[in-house]
Amino acid sequence: MVMQRVSLITIGAYNVPDLRSFYKRLGWKETEISSDNYAVFKTAGVLLSIFPITELAKDAGVEFAQKPETYHGVTFAINVDNPSQVDTTIEEIRNAGGRILREPSDAFWGGRTAYFADPENNLWEVAWNPSSVFDERGAMISF
Repeated sequence: MVMQRVSLITIGAYNVPDLRSFYKRLGWKETEISSDNYAVFKTAGVLLSIFPITELAKDAGVEFAQKPETYHGVTFAINVDNPSQVDTTIEEIRNAGGRILREPSDAFWGGRTAYFADPENNLWEVAWNPSSVFDERGAMISF
């Protein structure tokens, strides 16, 4: 049986310095694992890595694809503790240079949600779910 665990998410970056700078403007702190060639940020539940996309493709043994100008087919999420945090988080992201795709609004399922894209069009949702449960580190354990 494969362990049911997500430990690390790596974003293949076309421009590591620019993407690193964006996440640092969000106030995210890099770990000591980071180097000049890649960045690693510690989040509540997993590590988020930014690594050169050509090197990531080479490491995985797949063909490098050109930079898509639209949705990549993967969405990351920042789940927050209350509905007003969706709004304040989106404002902080806007001020850091994130492109807001959907302004905060109440969701049909009872929560509050918004979407943004980072400088390389990686899609993020900021959401509050009234039934979410977080552990002591802030990692989501159910929703």
